[in-house]
Amino acid sequence: MNTTRKYDETRLAEEIVSVLPAGVARACSDDRDAIRFTVRGEGMKLRSIVLNRASLRKLASDPLRDVKIEYLQRDLVAAAGQRGEFRYPRLVRPVSVRKTMPRAIRFGLTFASVL
Repeated sequence: MNTTRKYDETRLAEEIVSVLPAGVARACSDDRDAIRFTVRGEGMKLRSIVLNRASLRKLASDPLRDVKIEYLQRDLVAAAGQRGEFRYPRLVRPVSVRKTMPRAIRFGLTFASVL
């Protein structure tokens, strides 16, 4: 096992979380897939931070790493008052087919057969 890789992931995670006030975020779980932090702070809605290890590895070798880390830090500060959990990368919610497609297409009909 390469300890340098693990150190880079942990160091990046700590750098991202460092924007929160001192002592508020604490590493609680360090598993194979993610680095997790618990957050305990007055006036903060945020309770957990989950950073995916594979995404952190990609970020470590990215030429725009500094810009992306700064973006993640700003996003984390904004999330502290609004969300209960911060994830990197964000989970993508599937968009409902019903909201995105006209009724005729949803049911397999073409516009020519509807006319």
